[in-house]
Amino acid sequence: MAHKYRQVADALRRDILDGLYEKRMLLPTEQVLCQQFNVSRQTVRQALSLLTSEGLIERRQGSGSHVLPRGEAPNAPRRTVAVVTTYISNYIFPSILREIETVLSANNSAPTLYATQNQVSNERRILQSLLDGKLPDGILVEGTKTGLPNPNLDLYRKLISRGVPMVFMHGVYPELSDCLSVLDDNVGGSRQLVEYLYQKGHRSISGIFKNDDLQGLQRYAGYANALRDLGLPLDDQRVFWYNTESKALLLSDDAFWDQASDVLHNCTALVCYNDEIASRLVSLLLKQGVKIPEDVAVVSFDNSPYSELSVLPITSLSHEEHNVGRMAAQLLVRLFHGESGTSQLAPWTLIERKSS
Repeated sequence: MAHKYRQVADALRRDILDGLYEKRMLLPTEQVLCQQFNVSRQTVRQALSLLTSEGLIERRQGSGSHVLPRGEAPNAPRRTVAVVTTYISNYIFPSILREIETVLSANNSAPTLYATQNQVSNERRILQSLLDGKLPDGILVEGTKTGLPNPNLDLYRKLISRGVPMVFMHGVYPELSDCLSVLDDNVGGSRQLVEYLYQKGHRSISGIFKNDDLQGLQRYAGYANALRDLGLPLDDQRVFWYNTESKALLLSDDAFWDQASDVLHNCTALVCYNDEIASRLVSLLLKQGVKIPEDVAVVSFDNSPYSELSVLPITSLSHEEHNVGRMAAQLLVRLFHGESGTSQLAPWTLIERKSS
């Protein structure tokens, strides 16, 4: 369920974009908004902060929340933004794309969506189509298999050389490190999970990570570094790796998990690459008669619906208000306006549930 402040922000955003406040260019007072939405002042302030970050309002001490004029002339053409992600409709991507669309819409821009299915051949086809057609005004891109050498760097460089502003999400290619990016704090997140499990008394901690994207490699790095710094053994046999192609088997074939039997049964806790894998793992372990968290604790990343709707709710890291899609879109908008920008890391907050 959406946070209350998001519901308030969504309602106010609709009213602003529909022109409800064009006459006075001023939102109601915080007290009036509290009564209107039946929420606390803190909730209203969070909603107003979100609208401020989107460039819709400006909060001036002593005079309230002013609706900002649209950043473009009334008849200025809308900017086009190519949004290239690995997937569109599954897992965490709907929320990321929704936030991108909200920020772009508020800034006279419109997204066109492309999905690579995490296949470099699809990525090349999409990038070539962008080069062959009318160039977009900007690109938001989640790289494909960012943990591996990429054969499409030549096309990225052509787009950059033609002056197309570009912001990477979740992963960036090392060879394009000059490009701006918004990444998860993957190393810090894994460290946070391992330290949490250590405080719970766990000393034998296994991990399941994805090896063909940057997120998986960074999450493994944080896990390994935390074990080392806590004086715990880092046993290669306690780490199970998978990739894009084998993920389907992990999600559908119980027998495939036999390859991970040492990882699963020689530990008291498991750090999973994401909630999708963690939810599948929890179901499998419970089917095998393993008690969670008494026998094995399971923790994960993303705080997605998988973590809440799993047969046993899963302890998971959440970005809360730091949505990567929104942060990347805001960064791209700053580039549109000629402002400088810096790459960012989205921090995590631990959401504790029954799996640990």
